[in-house]
Amino acid sequence: MARQRIHNRRAARGSSGGGASWISYSDMMAALLLIFVLILTYSLFQYFSMLETKTRELEQQTIELNLARDDVAAKEQALIIIQTDLDTLQETLGAKEKELEAANVILISREAELEELQKTLRLKQADLDAATAKLEEQQLALSSQARRIEDLIGVRANIIEDLSASLNRANMKATVDPNNGDIVLDSAVFFETGKSTIKAEGQALLNRFIPVYLDVLLRDEYSDYLGEIIIEGHTDSSGSYDNNLKLSQERALQVAIYCLNMPSLTRQQKAKLQQILTAKGRSYSDLVYRADGTEDADASRRVEFKFSLKDSEMIQEMNRILEGQIDGKETTEGEETGP
Repeated sequence: MARQRIHNRRAARGSSGGGASWISYSDMMAALLLIFVLILTYSLFQYFSMLETKTRELEQQTIELNLARDDVAAKEQALIIIQTDLDTLQETLGAKEKELEAANVILISREAELEELQKTLRLKQADLDAATAKLEEQQLALSSQARRIEDLIGVRANIIEDLSASLNRANMKATVDPNNGDIVLDSAVFFETGKSTIKAEGQALLNRFIPVYLDVLLRDEYSDYLGEIIIEGHTDSSGSYDNNLKLSQERALQVAIYCLNMPSLTRQQKAKLQQILTAKGRSYSDLVYRADGTEDADASRRVEFKFSLKDSEMIQEMNRILEGQIDGKETTEGEETGP
């Protein structure tokens, strides 16, 4: 209804003044066009301003993007280097793992060897303990028989002294070895060359020598110690060893038999001799040499009277034990004080 009224009014006006209305309409259109142009100009200004701003922003973003791309490229290059280093480290790690595995194998082997060595050490320790116990036993045995050794040494020395004194009193030239009591008689006095039958001269010498010899050795103070009386026959190196062995044995045996059947012996002496008398042939195994190193054939042909004490072997064994202990001690001291 309101629009209709307005239209009616405009129609009335138009009918009364059409020219004025057209001018007003043109002005209005011109004003509108001007407004439109202004709006369009402003819009274009705004657009170009915005475009310029956006262009600058785009350029800045492009620059930033390029920088970012450069940074990414640099990081990619760094990543490649890092990856290369990582691959190298992985290879190194693999090699180290293999080395570690090999070391583990060696370690296991060494542990097995160590266990074996420990077992061996335990065995050696057990042996050492046993040896120590045995050594203690030996030391106790040595200590318990020390006086016995002293007595035996004293007995031998006394026998040697008594033999020398008795032979001197009997005006016999037989020499008693001061170390062992051996007495050497010239074989030429007893036998013809190559013979084993005792000559009258030899029998006469035995008749004088044996009573003096047995009077000393068979004394009561020595009876508990005397172990054996040995008659040894010796030859020179002429002829074969076998023939000389037979000859020396026969000569020693003939002397022993003659001694056993001497009328001057008492029954007790004869019984004792039957228990302890021994005859040995030595062939030329123990020759006598001159100072220049040549054989003394006359001295090599001989008959020796020897005696041994019951515990002589024991003394020799104990001496060997003592010598071994001394040698071991000297060796130990040398090792301790050596460079």
